Amino acid sequence: MKFRDGWTPSHWSARARVTVIATLVVALLLSIGVTAFYFMLRRTVQGQLHDRGLIVAEDLAEYVRAKDPRGPLPIRDPDFSLLQVVTPRGAQLAASDALHGHDLSGLAPPARPGDHRTYITEVSGVPADVYVVVERVGTPDGPRIVYAGAPISLYSMSQGYFIGGLAAAVVLGTALASSIVAAAVRRALRPVRVMSGELAQITGGGEGRVTVPAQHDEVSELAQSVNLTLFRLEEVLDRQRAFVADVSHELRSPITGLCAQLEVALQAPEDEDWPAVARAALADADRLHGIVSDLLILARLGSGVRSEKRRVDLGEFAREVAGRRPRRVPVEIDVRGGVPVRVAPEQIARVLTNLLDNAERHARSWVRVTVAVDGDEAMLEVLDDGTGIAREDWGRVFHRFLRLEEGRRRDRGGTGLGLPISRDIASAHGGTLVIAPSDAGARLVMRLPLDSPPGATPA
Repeated sequence: MKFRDGWTPSHWSARARVTVIATLVVALLLSIGVTAFYFMLRRTVQGQLHDRGLIVAEDLAEYVRAKDPRGPLPIRDPDFSLLQVVTPRGAQLAASDALHGHDLSGLAPPARPGDHRTYITEVSGVPADVYVVVERVGTPDGPRIVYAGAPISLYSMSQGYFIGGLAAAVVLGTALASSIVAAAVRRALRPVRVMSGELAQITGGGEGRVTVPAQHDEVSELAQSVNLTLFRLEEVLDRQRAFVADVSHELRSPITGLCAQLEVALQAPEDEDWPAVARAALADADRLHGIVSDLLILARLGSGVRSEKRRVDLGEFAREVAGRRPRRVPVEIDVRGGVPVRVAPEQIARVLTNLLDNAERHARSWVRVTVAVDGDEAMLEVLDDGTGIAREDWGRVFHRFLRLEEGRRRDRGGTGLGLPISRDIASAHGGTLVIAPSDAGARLVMRLPLDSPPGATPA
C-alpha cells in the first residue's frame, strides 16, 4: 500500500501508532467474538428446535402406527403446527389445518423406519423459514412418511436486526476502545512531552533537570536516567571549561615570556646577547612544544582513536625503554621474561618514560623498575628513594596541569600532564595506574591484562 508523504506509519506519532494498532486488534477480537456468538446462538436455537421436533415427530409416528389417520391431524405442540402424513410415493393421507394447501413431501425421507432427517426450508404461503423433522414409520398398511414442521418466524424476522445489532456493537466497541486507548496513551506520554519541553529549554550555560513523575514506572525511570545523563554532561562541561582555562594559562605563560624577551631584545638590539636570547626563546618554544604534544595525546585518547596494538613482552620492553638514555641517578631493572601483553608500544613507552622522568626528578640516589605477573595481570612498578607523595595528594597528582610544590621547585619546565596522560593510556589498554604505599619514596604501579595466561602457548 502506498501512502502520501507524511501519512506513512513511520511518520505517525507514538500515540497514533499505538491507537491504530490497539483499535485494529480490538476490532478483530470483537468481530471474532460476535461472529462466534452469532453461530453459537444459532446452533442453540436449532438444537432446541431439533429436540422439540424429534418429540413431536415421535408422537406423530406413534399416532400413525396406532390409527393410520386420514384427514386432519391434531396439533399437540403449538410451535410445530405443520404436520403431514404421506405415502412413500408422495400421496398425502393426513395433514394439520395449518398446512392446508401446502406440501412438505418434496423433502427426502430417511431410508429405514425409525430414522429421521431435519431440514430448514421455505414453504409457500409461510412468511418464515420452516424447521422440518422427517421420519419413516412402519404401519400394518405399509410405510408412511411423517413431517413435523415449525415456522421459525421470530428467528427469521429478527435475524437481520440481530446481525445489525452485532455489527453496531462491534463499531461502537471499537470506537470506545480507540478513544480510551488514545486518552490513556496521551496521559501516559504527558510526562514525556513535559520532559521534551524542559530539555529544549536547557542550554549549556547553566544547570538543568527534567521533572520526574510521581508514579514509579518506565517514564519515571527515563526521567531519572535523563537527569543522570544531564548531571554527567555538566561534569564533563565543567571539566572541559577547567581544562580550557588551564590550557590557556599554561600556554599564555611561555608565549608571554617569549614575546617579552623578544620585545626587550628588539628595543636595544646592539646591546643584547643574541645567542642567550635565542637559547631562552628556544627553551620557551620547547615548553610550548611539550604542552602541545601532550594536549594532542590527550585529545587522541579522549576521542577514542584506536592505535595499532601488538603483542610484546612487557619485561623486555621495559628494559629497552629504561636503557634508551642515561639518567641522573642509576636505574635498577628487576624484570622477568614471559609477561606478554597486547599494547600500542609507543604509548606504553610514553607511560614508562613519564614514570621514570617523575621518579628521576624526585629520587635521591636510585630508581627501581620491576615487572612481574600478578594473577591474570602484568604489573609494572616504578619506585624511587625520594621524599614520596603525601597520601592526601595521591588523587590530586593525576589532575591535569597540577604540579606539587616540590615538582615545580625541581623542574620549572614541566607541564603537569605526564601522570594524567599515563593514567589515560593505561585505562585505554584496559588497565590501571595508581600510587601504592611504599617504605621508600614514590611507588607507581601500572597493571595491564595479560595477553594469555602464564604458561600458555602463545598463539
